[in-house]
Amino acid sequence: MFKGLGNMAGMVKQVQEMQGRMKEMQENLSKMRVTATAGGDLVKAEVTGEMKLTLIEIDPSLIESGDKEMIEDLVVAATNLAVEKMKATHQEEMSKVTGGMDMPGMGDALSQFGLK
Repeated sequence: MFKGLGNMAGMVKQVQEMQGRMKEMQENLSKMRVTATAGGDLVKAEVTGEMKLTLIEIDPSLIESGDKEMIEDLVVAATNLAVEKMKATHQEEMSKVTGGMDMPGMGDALSQFGLK
């Protein structure tokens, strides 16, 4: 009757350890920033680990060109690249925490970061 309690205690301990690693991962990710460029470095975008856009830099020569449509396209491209880089970083960090296991409920955790 009580044989299963040892396994249950071990599982609870593993869950608590994973929760600690998840919290640490979230703290680390919140401090991270990634940048991406588009148009041969004419536009640069920076995104935080919380998936917030924090920087757009546009080369003065691009502004001087007056090509509004190109500027808009390059801003979108650089931003999307930065977001994709951060999503990949999130997935790498999550894989470290879970040891690469596919765990039930991880989709919910990933969706907090816009990854699902």
